[in-house]
Amino acid sequence: MTAPGRARELFSAVELAGAVRRLGAAVSAAYPDGVVLAAVLAGSVWFAADLVRCVNVPCRIDFLAISPYTPGTGRVAIVKDLDHDIDGADVVLVEDIVDTGLTVSYLLGELGRRGPRRLDVCTLLDRRTRRIVPVEPAFVGFEVPEDFVVGYGLDYAGRYRNLDHLFTADLAALGEDPLCHAAQLYGTP
Repeated sequence: MTAPGRARELFSAVELAGAVRRLGAAVSAAYPDGVVLAAVLAGSVWFAADLVRCVNVPCRIDFLAISPYTPGTGRVAIVKDLDHDIDGADVVLVEDIVDTGLTVSYLLGELGRRGPRRLDVCTLLDRRTRRIVPVEPAFVGFEVPEDFVVGYGLDYAGRYRNLDHLFTADLAALGEDPLCHAAQLYGTP
């Protein structure tokens, strides 16, 4: 799959790999006795898969998924929960992007009630300019502008996740993609 029309490369595959290695080393240093990576489906899968290979301390990876935002409310819900108990564990929530902070704040609250010893956030991308809720990830790959970003797990209507680069994309151009239009109408990727 190629980048969408009028897209501009934001980070190359080489730059992404370097950031993931740096984050893996930072997580390893912060959690020398081991860590649970709790990755948020589906966008963080690409990042989490690469990150776990760069963590050099005992590590377990688990996954959770959230619903789309409820229109007009900005609320989400957990629709696929972690498979393992995190009581007393050191946990890092792995996200592809932290934007407004609403989702991460919700997830930190939900996971925090489960009694982890420590709970931090590791995000590949941080878009502080749109922050509504004050969330400070402990580990950040890159800060990004307000542009719409696709690739390396981030999508538009289910497409472009599989690109190995990150691109800023023009929403109008994305809207002209007939496959994206079909996905929006029929809910198919």
